[in-house]
Amino acid sequence: MNAISVQQKLNDCLSVLLRFQVETMGCGRTDKGVHAKEYYAHFDTESEIPDMDRFLISLNALLPNDIAVYSIIPVHQTAHVRFHAVARTYEYEIVRKKDPFRLDSAWYLFSHRDIDRMNEAAQLMLTHRDFSCFAKSGGRFKTPECRVSEARWIEQDDTRIFTITANRFLRNMVRAVVGTLLEVGDGSMSVADFQNLLVSGNRCDAGISVPAHGLSLVSVRYPFIIEGAYVG
Repeated sequence: MNAISVQQKLNDCLSVLLRFQVETMGCGRTDKGVHAKEYYAHFDTESEIPDMDRFLISLNALLPNDIAVYSIIPVHQTAHVRFHAVARTYEYEIVRKKDPFRLDSAWYLFSHRDIDRMNEAAQLMLTHRDFSCFAKSGGRFKTPECRVSEARWIEQDDTRIFTITANRFLRNMVRAVVGTLLEVGDGSMSVADFQNLLVSGNRCDAGISVPAHGLSLVSVRYPFIIEGAYVG
C-alpha cells in the first residue's frame, strides 16, 4: 500500500481552495526519506487568484505541519517546472557527535575521514559526464550523463556537509557518491581508484548508498524566473 505523498496532500489542499481538481507537477523525484528545503511544483488554473498573500496563508493552514509553501509565482504557460530546471543542488549532512535534535536530518558517523582527500576525489566529477557507477542497480534511465558543476566537502564544528550541484541526477546517485567518497576519506579507496571507478562505470565497485535522511534538496535553479517574472 502506497503512503500518502507530499504531492497528494498539496493536490488535495489546492483543490479545496480552488474548487476544482488540481494536479501538480513537481520539479523532480527524491528517494523516500530525503528532505527538500527548496522545491518547486507547478499547477494550471483558468481563473486568476485575486489575493495571492491571503491564498498562501489559507493553503498553509490546510497543509499538515511538515509541509510549507513559501511563495506562489505566476509563470508563462510554457514554463515547465521539471524540464526547464537548469541546476539542482543537494547537501548531505553528517554529524560526528550524537544529536537527538538532528536524528531525522543528519547521519551520525563518528569515525574520522580525510576531508582533503575526499575533496580531491570529488573534483574529478567536474570533468566527467558518465555516472553509471553511481546509478541505482537495476534502475532505468535514458542517459547516464550529468554535468556536475560543484562537488565539495566542508567541516563546521561537528558537522561535515557535502554539497553537489548538477544539471540532473541519476536515481540514488548522490547517496552513492557520498558513500564512495567516505571510502576515499577512510583510506579504503584511493583517489586513483575513484578515477578508475568513474571510467569503468561499475556500480559494484562503488561504495554503499548512505542513509536517505541525511540528504536534502536545497536549491533548484531556472532561467525563466526573475523576481516572479517570465524572462525566457
